[in-house]
Amino acid sequence: MRRLPVYLVLDTSGSMTGEPIEAVKNGVQVLVSTLRQDPYALETAFLSVITFDSSAKQLVPLTELSMFQMPNIQASGPTALGEALSLLANRANSEVAKTTLEVKGDWKPLVFLMTDGEPTDNWQNGLAEFKKQKFGMVVACAAGQGANTSILKQITDVVVQLDTADSATIKAFFKWVSASVSTGSQKIEASGKEVTGLNELPPPPPEVNIVV
Repeated sequence: MRRLPVYLVLDTSGSMTGEPIEAVKNGVQVLVSTLRQDPYALETAFLSVITFDSSAKQLVPLTELSMFQMPNIQASGPTALGEALSLLANRANSEVAKTTLEVKGDWKPLVFLMTDGEPTDNWQNGLAEFKKQKFGMVVACAAGQGANTSILKQITDVVVQLDTADSATIKAFFKWVSASVSTGSQKIEASGKEVTGLNELPPPPPEVNIVV
C-alpha cells in the first residue's frame, strides 16, 4: 500500500506557552478525529509529529491514523527551526518508502509547519538539508504577527498567516489542515495523482491569510 505521509512540524518554544500550545494540542486532536472519519484518509494517511524548542524531537514517528496516540506537547525554550527542518529531512528520508523500478514507493509527504517567532538557530543549514529531500506540498503557517514570513517563504511558496495565535484561529488552521489531507487522500484514490499546489486544496477559512 502506498502511504500518504503527513508531517506536522510544530513550534513549542516558550512564546507558545498558555493558550497557543493548548490550542495546538486541541488542533492535533481535532485533526486526528476528523481524519479518522474519512475512509480515504484512514486508509492512506500516516501522521508524524515533530516539535521544536531548544531542540527538535520527533514525538510520533509516521503512524497510521487508527494507531495514533496524542503525544505530550509542552512549550518552553528558544526556537530551533533549523534543527526541525534537518530532523524532518532525516526522518522523511528513513520513513518514507522510495519508488524503485520494481515497486511504487509512498506518495510525497505533505508537511504542515507552524511557528510563532524567529528561529534562534542556524536555520539555513537545516534548510539546505530539507531541500535535499522530495516533499509534496509544504505549507508553512506563521501563527500571529511575531513570525518571520520572509524566512518561511524560503522554505516553501505556500505560506499562510494567522492574525493571532488564539484558540479559535489555531483551531481553524487545523481544521483546514485536516480538510487538505482529506483532499490529498481523495485525489490519490480517484486519480492516482498528488496534490501539488494551493489551488488544489480547499480554500482556507477567513482566519487563515495567504501570504503572497
